[in-house]
Amino acid sequence: MAGPLPVGDPMPGDGALPDDAVIDAHTPFSVYLHVPFCRVRCGYCDFNTYTATELRGARQDAYADTLLHEVRLAARVLGAHAPLRPAQTVFFGGGTPTLLPPGDLGRMLGGVRDAFGIADDAEVTVEANPDTLTDDVAAQLRASGVTRLSIGMQSAVPHVLAALDRTHDPANVTAAVSAARRAGLAVSLDLIYGAPGESLDDWRTSLTAVLALDPDHVSAYALIVEDGTRLARQIRRGEVVAPDDDLQADMYEYADELLASAGYEWYEISNWARTDDQRSRHNLAYWRGADWWGFGPGAHSHVAGTRWWNVKHPAAYAQRLGAGLSPGAGCERPDAEAARLENVLLRSRLREGMRTDELTAAGRRAVASLIADGLVDGAAAVGGRLVLTLRGRLLADTVVHALTAP
Repeated sequence: MAGPLPVGDPMPGDGALPDDAVIDAHTPFSVYLHVPFCRVRCGYCDFNTYTATELRGARQDAYADTLLHEVRLAARVLGAHAPLRPAQTVFFGGGTPTLLPPGDLGRMLGGVRDAFGIADDAEVTVEANPDTLTDDVAAQLRASGVTRLSIGMQSAVPHVLAALDRTHDPANVTAAVSAARRAGLAVSLDLIYGAPGESLDDWRTSLTAVLALDPDHVSAYALIVEDGTRLARQIRRGEVVAPDDDLQADMYEYADELLASAGYEWYEISNWARTDDQRSRHNLAYWRGADWWGFGPGAHSHVAGTRWWNVKHPAAYAQRLGAGLSPGAGCERPDAEAARLENVLLRSRLREGMRTDELTAAGRRAVASLIADGLVDGAAAVGGRLVLTLRGRLLADTVVHALTAP
């Protein structure tokens, strides 16, 4: 299960935004739908997910109806401040959303459509485990309005999947992609690199397999050891070796080189797409500071400068909604300085970068040394934008620290 929730102010029982919250009708609105169920807990995972033995009375078969209570609550809350905006993107994440029947996912999406509307050209993504995706499932998802699948491939090498506690059959990734294509769905493949025992040759095998499947989009994330996970305990006991930073850097550089040679362009540090249209519009909404409402246990939301997060456990989530209360556990309104720091942290990750005039005077002075160190693109900086080089992407935390230092 995920770590502790943030410390913030109490959330009003009715979920109301602050009276002075001003919703900008021109700010895009997105929806995140969290499905917190998994068959097996992966040793590295720190997401808010639950296996069957951890549900403590929460019912997976009643989950869609429970979540729809929050959708209706959200419409009331947002409608009290401004006309409701249609969702530009919808993302089903988890957990494993495809553990629920396609009909349940469709009803959840229908509830969002009824409450807010969904833009005609909306991107609607479902995360999928390869073993759960069949032709019938893909066709039902497409019929309900889903446009895109994000398939958790992670690796094409069996011993790497075993190290990550992934239980899917690597051969089923090919079958899942084929099913998605037949249903007319766009495909993203998600990878993790740097698992215990994974070599550069193993990583090359996975990337080659990805390119053979010709996805629209590729995400590749370095394995991070999160406190409280089984992997962290295994490393602490000396049972497995911690990820090697230098090897992970080599893996990233190789991925960027191979993907670029196949026509994929990085648009965020861990994400590549062939065209602008194939980028994840939902994730771009987060990085660009749009408004979104996250539905489900442990989900986070951001609207009109206010952030809040829901209670974590599905049983507590269902109990609060059943009592007519908001499932929000806490909220906060970051001040101008915190918002500025977050803007630098998020926007600097993008290929489009950020305007240098959004930096403080100290941040602008730091740009020259970052260019000299090969971390920031000098030509882009002359044009007034801060864009990371390949080396800068590898040392993004260092760049952000320099840009935000007093």
